[in-house]
Amino acid sequence: MLLSGPAIATAAAPAAQVRTQADGKHEDRGRGTLVSAEKLYTLATPQAVAAELGGAGFEGDTVRHGVVAYRLVYRTVDPQGGPTTASGLLVLPLNSERRLQAVSFAHGTGHVLERKVMLTGFSQGASAALGLGRALQASEDHWFRMGALAPISGAYDFGGTELPAFLEGRLDPKSSVLYAACTLVAFNRLHHVYDSPGQVFRAPYDRTVEALFDGAHTGEQLMRGTPGTLARLLTGHGRELLAHPPGPLAAALRTTDAVCTDWAPRAPARLSMATGDEQAVTANTEYCRDALLRNGVDAPVVDLGAVDHHGSRHLGSNVAATPAIVRWFGELRQR
Repeated sequence: MLLSGPAIATAAAPAAQVRTQADGKHEDRGRGTLVSAEKLYTLATPQAVAAELGGAGFEGDTVRHGVVAYRLVYRTVDPQGGPTTASGLLVLPLNSERRLQAVSFAHGTGHVLERKVMLTGFSQGASAALGLGRALQASEDHWFRMGALAPISGAYDFGGTELPAFLEGRLDPKSSVLYAACTLVAFNRLHHVYDSPGQVFRAPYDRTVEALFDGAHTGEQLMRGTPGTLARLLTGHGRELLAHPPGPLAAALRTTDAVCTDWAPRAPARLSMATGDEQAVTANTEYCRDALLRNGVDAPVVDLGAVDHHGSRHLGSNVAATPAIVRWFGELRQR
């Protein structure tokens, strides 16, 4: 068992006790009280642990078990005596022994929180990564700055590229249904696009679609609760709204689609996409690349090729690009 981190004052506790304290049932809410326990990873075999240690430059010949690791966040005090939180790592062996000896490791000086933030994001998160980069570059945070930018398969031109693509049948039909429903529901909550669901959604979906997009329903529930085609989902008026967005919706889409057009990243940047993406057409990436180029930034496009994951090229782009981006971020840190 390994417990490490700055100013560790919390004793290791069994998993059941960890959950009890994290749930707020522990009476002592002061210094050392556990706030949360988050499972980080499992290395199921001694060989996996030895490989991980070897990659970090440590010998692994004493490893006897696999391990499971948790991040513990606990209450402590700052140099002025005020309340704050700190974190530590709790690692438990995967074995059948019931008697465990606690080992505490306090690391040396380091783990400095650098100002530069490495930004990436997938699909809708790609636009969010660009927006965050723009905000950090504009010093909207007093400390953090953008260090690098690498979004994946985003719909950067949602109004001009993505909407026409799914209305014209150039995307996977079910994805088109979900995006159409989400677009109308989400934008209506902010910009009053329609007066009642029946204006834009056909029965019986006019009674159910809005509730599906409450942030609590799973992707599987969204799939089951929507039809297979746009023709079964949208009324004529609903389709017209998406094909020719009226004033408030058009203005909102222009704001959404400005993530690549109204700034020039002053940090290394690259865009990743997969040829044949069935959900975010690659013209979105071309749009973003050209917009950045007009602003003086030559952001290369990484074409991941045919990278399917569970039958989806879109999901495959995330699986393929993320490890490569992590390696790129690491290379940038060494420069």
